Amino acid sequence: MAVDPRPLTGEPLALDLLNTRWTADGEPLDLFAGAAGLTRVEGVTVWLESAGLAGRFRADAPALIHLLTAREALARAVADPADASARALLDAVLEHGRVRVTLTAEGRGERTEFADPAWGPAWTAVRDYLDLLDSAPGRIRTCASGDCGLRFRDDSPDGTRRRCGTAACGARA
Repeated sequence: MAVDPRPLTGEPLALDLLNTRWTADGEPLDLFAGAAGLTRVEGVTVWLESAGLAGRFRADAPALIHLLTAREALARAVADPADASARALLDAVLEHGRVRVTLTAEGRGERTEFADPAWGPAWTAVRDYLDLLDSAPGRIRTCASGDCGLRFRDDSPDGTRRRCGTAACGARA
């Protein structure tokens, strides 16, 4: 498997999807558009592996298209939470899946279902964004380093983290 070339990984799934676009040495890069010599679908494979979704979903052209749709909707929603058209795009992605409540031996359970499994990764990322909005809407941040633009969840105790990480942007600060 190819190595994930992105400078920031491990963020909540919705933000991790947004971080498939980044800037390196002033050059915009896109994991789904051939960054690091990967094909577009190989980029999806790398992202699914990195996000822990490879065992659940396939990396193929339809999944790529749906991920690009979800990424654009998420980017618009994070940039402007009041953007009604971004909310409509997110809702359109969510229309392709549902959560079925189940009863397990341990109690309440959930199972996600998709009419078309190719929507699974995109739907899962958008659902994660809803979870972020429930738990920490004010902690979704964009790196304050002017040429970075990566997104992260600020988990600092006092909520004052401004940079995506110490290795690159934090070190420059």
